[in-house]
Amino acid sequence: MAAIDDVIKYTENNRDKFEEELFELLRFPSISSDPDSTEEMNRCAEWLKKNFESFGLSAEILPTQGWPVVVAETAKKSDRPTVLVYGHYDVQPVDPLELWNSPPFEPRRAENGNVYARGATDDKGQAFTHVKAAEAWMKAGVEPPVNLVFLIEGEEEIGSPNLEDFIREHRERFLADAVLISDTSQFGRDLPALCYALRGITYMEFIVTGAKEDLHSGMFGGIAPNPAHVVARILADMKDPNGTIQIPGFYDGVKAPEDWELEEYEKLPWDFEELAKQLGISKLSGEREYPVPVRKWCRPTLDINGVYGGFAGKGAKTVIPSKAGAKVSMRLVPGQDAERIANLFEDFVRERIPEEYQVELINYQNSPATVIPVEHPAMQAGKEAFAKGFGKEPLLTREGASIPVVSFFVDEMKCPTVLLGFGLPDDNLHAPNEKFLLEDFHRGIKTSAHFLDAFARIEK
Repeated sequence: MAAIDDVIKYTENNRDKFEEELFELLRFPSISSDPDSTEEMNRCAEWLKKNFESFGLSAEILPTQGWPVVVAETAKKSDRPTVLVYGHYDVQPVDPLELWNSPPFEPRRAENGNVYARGATDDKGQAFTHVKAAEAWMKAGVEPPVNLVFLIEGEEEIGSPNLEDFIREHRERFLADAVLISDTSQFGRDLPALCYALRGITYMEFIVTGAKEDLHSGMFGGIAPNPAHVVARILADMKDPNGTIQIPGFYDGVKAPEDWELEEYEKLPWDFEELAKQLGISKLSGEREYPVPVRKWCRPTLDINGVYGGFAGKGAKTVIPSKAGAKVSMRLVPGQDAERIANLFEDFVRERIPEEYQVELINYQNSPATVIPVEHPAMQAGKEAFAKGFGKEPLLTREGASIPVVSFFVDEMKCPTVLLGFGLPDDNLHAPNEKFLLEDFHRGIKTSAHFLDAFARIEK
């Protein structure tokens, strides 16, 4: 026990240092979707490499077909289990900039205990907890009880298009007994949550074309095709007023949550009125025959992410657009096949295109849902780690979002994946004024350190 005590003492004695390093990391505008961010992406990757090396890990920056990956590791010993830590150093764009209360890449420590910056919780802040936990083990005078491998990528926010091929190319290097990821959240403040399931995703765009160019609505209205009308009609057909998706076959194979899950959901401290209030709406929507937790975590969804076509500027312009389109994401649950859903979506759209129009469909992403058995030793280690790092047992939750690499680790690499969420639901991920509670940053470091200790013991 003395070893872990020394590790935790190191984390407590280096709180200020850890925060300053976190702020340095947050200052890099590493926006992976911006083709002009090459210098900042490379600088951020190099900073991470040097940080790993500063406490004794070997580290390197490896190329992909896109942005590079930072890999760091301890010397491997055959008598120890291996833990692979995954995170990402890329961040979302900051638009709209005018809604930020402070510059997004100048971390601001607020009186409420938060740090405000892009990437504070998604995912630089959360991923960095594991980096500092590794440092604590290395610097406290004791070796980590597991072999550690870090894989920090730069393309998560654009769908990780090159990650799977990269891992396959270096497969032996990334084989592990467990994967550790922090890219989810707690259930609420002081309510740590161990996430055991993620929804999958299919992301589609369809573009409808009429005339070869935009037309004057007075001269050609009534005789020229209007793609915006077609797009609107198709989108309206996709759901009924209750929110039930109308694509034939969409719900085939959907697996309902098990009884024990429903019992766990009833124990959670939900406040649906407060949730609606936080969202600025009068009440929650969706399939009302299902409880809110089931709608949020266990039912598939279809959401319009964007609609475009014609004139959208200030004032008026009487135009019939040549093109119109929409982007649609569908969150999937166990029992659904992502590629099959993409095909069903395409069939649904094509069947509704009148003959005087043309349509193009783009499938950006297909990723299945993932469920991790809660009885797995790695999950048990996660429970113990939260109990010691946060001072209370974690709640068992699903997550409605998708982390595509998790399904890859679980299904192809056969690595159980533990999702330790240290952020909060209101951390404004992908939105202005993203934040991370600094106390949770430090508790996350301790939890990560305890996880390595617990997993090494449970695996023996």
